[in-house]
Amino acid sequence: MMKPFISRHWIAIISAISICACVPAVSNVPQESLQPEVISERTNNSYYYYTEAQLALKKGQVDHAIQLLLEASKIDPASVFLDLELASLYLSQKKTAEALLALEKGLAMDPEHLEALILYGNINQTLKQNDKAKQAYSKAIEIAPDKEERVYLLLGNILMDEGNFDDAFDIYQRLVEAFPASFAGHFFLGKIHAEKDRPDEAEAAFKRALALEPELEEGRFELLKIYKTTGETDKARALYIELLEKNPNNIRAAMELGLFYQKNGFMKEGENLLKDLGLRSKQDPEIIRKVIQLYIDPGQYDDAIVVLEGMLKEMQDSSDLQYMAGVSYDGKGDDDKAMAYFKLVTPDNRFYENAVVHISLLYQEQQKITEAIAYIKTAIENIPDNPEFMLYLGSFYEEIEAYDDAETALKRGLDIDPGHIRIQFRLGVVYDKWGKKSESIAAMKKVIALDPENANALNYLGYTYADMGTNLDEAESLIREALKYKPDDGYITDSLGWVLYKKGLFQEAVIYLEKAVKLTENDPIILEHLGDAYLQIHDKENALKYYQESLRKKTEDTEILENKISDLLAP
Repeated sequence: MMKPFISRHWIAIISAISICACVPAVSNVPQESLQPEVISERTNNSYYYYTEAQLALKKGQVDHAIQLLLEASKIDPASVFLDLELASLYLSQKKTAEALLALEKGLAMDPEHLEALILYGNINQTLKQNDKAKQAYSKAIEIAPDKEERVYLLLGNILMDEGNFDDAFDIYQRLVEAFPASFAGHFFLGKIHAEKDRPDEAEAAFKRALALEPELEEGRFELLKIYKTTGETDKARALYIELLEKNPNNIRAAMELGLFYQKNGFMKEGENLLKDLGLRSKQDPEIIRKVIQLYIDPGQYDDAIVVLEGMLKEMQDSSDLQYMAGVSYDGKGDDDKAMAYFKLVTPDNRFYENAVVHISLLYQEQQKITEAIAYIKTAIENIPDNPEFMLYLGSFYEEIEAYDDAETALKRGLDIDPGHIRIQFRLGVVYDKWGKKSESIAAMKKVIALDPENANALNYLGYTYADMGTNLDEAESLIREALKYKPDDGYITDSLGWVLYKKGLFQEAVIYLEKAVKLTENDPIILEHLGDAYLQIHDKENALKYYQESLRKKTEDTEILENKISDLLAP
């Protein structure tokens, strides 16, 4: 997946001029009971209903206002203004479909109504109906090229998200021609030049943007990216210093400059900056957030390590910094250093639980389950009432088939938090593996009682019934309910195919099992299920094909499958 092209800062700016436009504020006054209106014939006109709707809105009676506007629209069906008002009220009630219908009615009357086009584009953009949104925005620009700067930005945003930089460039070029003082227009032209590896043009565009809005830092950080990419270290250093002179508390500039110094041989300067950030991190949580935002979230772990180890030279006992260093080394795949840093995190620190989980999972990846269990037990001694620790302890016992110990750990977790859904679910899985079907079924029913939309529990219970060949109608109902919440889940799709198989509906079973095979990229169990279904409809060729594919992927318990293949190959 491609990194977001537009920073969070600019997404916020674009969003602010998007869907909120044209939607009126609605008060939170509780809606009063309404008495039927008696309207005389002389007042039976659209303006009367519109005025009454505004009075209803002042009282917080949004539903009543909508009904009044609908009456007004019946009297004056050609009024796009009324359709736009209705659409805005529907949006305030989160009735998106109704809002779209109102706007479509209005635009059918007046296809060039600017406000209706923009709002129609906003809604479709929110619904990811980008083609409709682009069409509406393009028409709005065509109708009034010098009126609405925000429409260019909204259209350009869609095109950039789609990776269509050439068309986006044309839109932003038209924007700055129509609105020469548009900071955003020049800024995004710079972004596209940079994306197209045109550093000189990008630099010029960002400088034009900064000339319009000298106080906005985003343009300077974009310039810095260019200078660092092109190796213009003197320009980069000067610009960082300028940023810090304007705002000595600019954490991003200080952090990036510290890293820049370290990478370019200014070791002492970099060390001093990072040490200072380390000291400040004790009181300023924004520093940790910046490390995450700038380096850890984008996966720039090498840079994160340079920054964090520089900060730790001043704050050697900072569990926050130690935890972040552990995450960074973990991201790099250096398990030993990751574990060493995680183990330094103290039990009173906010990241302690995460550090314990990281260590335990690292042990698990190394197939050191005994060490994982021992470490979790130590953590439980430090924090005995942590249900997450009980969950992981139970899961590790489950992995080594110590089901009695797993049950004990998970039940202790439920004593701490009786409503902990994941622990209850895990307990059901343990009972299933333990051969205690009735206890497993009871546990899954508790999960569903706690969370009726829990697709995993619905599927697990349904598949259990199907595999047992019992309660098949209920099993089908449970699995279909699970698919409502996870419609593209291959394993749930397999469950539905399997329950249909168990019900003797083999042709239908094949349809769902074929889909499940594609969704799961050839899971061996599902391949075998599909082979079984084909065998039942007397398609031995496909049955053999999927049995053989399943066997190629299976690593254990292959005897039954081998017998099925032998039977089909027998003369």
